[in-house]
Order: sequence, then C-alpha cells, then structure tokens
Amino acid sequence: MITINNRKIGPSEKPFIIAEMSGNHNQSLDRALEIVEAAAKAGVHGLKIQTYTPDTMTLDLNEGEFLISDSDSLWAGKSLYELYGEAYTPWEWHKPIFDRTRELGIIPFSTPFDDTAVDFLEDLNVPCYKIASFENTDLPLIRRVAATGNPLIISTGMATIAELDETVRSAREAGCKDLILLKCTSTYPATADNTNILTIPHMRELFDCEVGLSDHTMGVGVSVASIAMGASVIEKHFTLNRADGGVDSAFSMEPQEMAQLVTETERAWQALGKITYGTTQAEEKSRIFRRSLYITQDMKAGNILTRENVRAIRPGHGLPPKYLDVVVGKRVCRNVKRGTPVSWGLF
Repeated sequence: MITINNRKIGPSEKPFIIAEMSGNHNQSLDRALEIVEAAAKAGVHGLKIQTYTPDTMTLDLNEGEFLISDSDSLWAGKSLYELYGEAYTPWEWHKPIFDRTRELGIIPFSTPFDDTAVDFLEDLNVPCYKIASFENTDLPLIRRVAATGNPLIISTGMATIAELDETVRSAREAGCKDLILLKCTSTYPATADNTNILTIPHMRELFDCEVGLSDHTMGVGVSVASIAMGASVIEKHFTLNRADGGVDSAFSMEPQEMAQLVTETERAWQALGKITYGTTQAEEKSRIFRRSLYITQDMKAGNILTRENVRAIRPGHGLPPKYLDVVVGKRVCRNVKRGTPVSWGLF
C-alpha cells in the first residue's frame, strides 16, 4: 500500500486514475486550465504534466538521427527539437496548473527529464514523480528523483527484466521507499494485442511493488481488463477534443471517455471481490426461483407419483430436482392439488 497526499493506492483501494496532459494544452495556459477542470469533472484522481524544455531534451539539429524519419510516426518529418518545442509546458505555467488542480481536489505531479526539472518541481512541493518509459534506463536521473524521498512511478516501456532490475535497485538504493511500476507499450497509439497485461501480476511479484498500466490504446477496454490483472494505477493521455489537434491528441481520451474510464475501472475493481461460492446475501431472494419438484396434476390419496404428475419446475419451494427419481413410484398419503410443492410429508 502506498499513500500519496493522503490518497491510498493499492489492491484494497479503488483504482488511482491519472490524466496525462502532456502537450495537449497546445501552448495555451487557458486551455491547460480547461483540461484540469475537465479532468476533475471526469473524476480522475491525479493530473500529470511534463517538465522539460527543448534544450534539456535534445540538440537543436535538423538532420540525421535528430529527424523523425519513421513514416508511421505521428510526428514524422519533425526534428526532435521542433517536436519538444511544440509539446513542452512552459515552466511558469506549472504553479497555476498545480494550484488549480489542488483546488479541484486532484493530486498534481510531473515527469522531470533532468536535474534542473527535479529542482524546480521540488520548489513546487510535488507529492510524487513519474519517470517516462524513454528515461527508465537513465539511472542518474532515477537516483536524483529517488533521493527526494517522494513516491516514484516508472513506466516500463521497452525495458527488459535486466534493465528494470537495475532501475528498481537504483531507485531503492537512492532512497525510494514507495514505488509503482506501470506496464507500458511505447507506441502511439498502442494496440491491444501488443499490450501484454499478463505482465502486470508478474511485475508485482518480481519487484514486490505496486503496479499499474500506462495505456496508449484507444478506448477503455485494455485499462478495465488490467484491473483484473491487479493494476492499481491507470494513466491515460487526456485532451478536451481530439479534433483540436496537438502533438498527443490522436491517442488521448476526451472528457466523456475519461469519465467512463473512471467508472468502469472502479466497477472492475469492485467486481474482483474475493473467492467465494454459494449464495451471497444479495442472492438470497433469488433462491426461490430455482427449480424444484411440484405436483402437476390433481391427485387422490394413494395415487402413485409418475413423471407425468411430478416435474422439476420453478419456483423453488419443493424438494430439489435431484430427488425426482427417488419420489417417482411413491404413493401420496392425502389428496394433493396441482401446484403443490413436493415434500417428504406427502408420502
């Protein structure tokens, strides 16, 4: 069990849902604050942004490996520097975004990408940190974040077990006591068949920590299914309207979808319950609609029960159907009307 800002996170608590704003503010603080308000209305529990500048991410080069050449990428043709210039959240926006988030009862935090970002976020008193998949092998950064003593959420996209072992060991050795690993597929969008949520319980057992899903698929199905695999945290990118465009809009949830995610993941968590058999308290009234043995024809005392005058029907006030072969051939000891439940006292 982990606690962030008095919010408990773990299998015995309803799922912790994070709305990731990323670059969906489209370089408008007003839009960023609208996203915060829409996230609150949708019922999310955490709102995450990202803390970097183009210069802390890469070099201002427009050639070679600094160009996104993959034609299938949402950002094909852009340089890395150009992309991060479009997507970054100005640092002077962080405080108003965090202040509004807190006012609305949501936990605000961020993903830092270098030491300067960690220092800046520490001054803003963030209650936890997130490490992105592409940084989960940046051990110096992970040590720096872990040394703050705040809970640490790490996306596991692309990382091997050996790499994750190094990451987790580095975080814990540097002071991280509360760790959450999020299963993640680092494609945008991701597909359900490439998500492999069976990994989630394996990660919990292997690394002895809380686990969840950073979900880049469309819709809510994969996230809901992950709850059955033991996920206690779900992170989804969030925007006001995909049609508005933006660097991450194509694989982000809209407000009504996020509200559905909050509702359906909580239902999935409630449905887990416990291992149980037999009638629950809620089912008790339904027991009368089971089948049972009933007299189906008027009978006189001394008549013999046959398969024509006794049947297994609803409701369930007679003997269980398993006694049909036992009672067939017996004589009734009194006159019996059609519709009488069969009991041992009839013979």
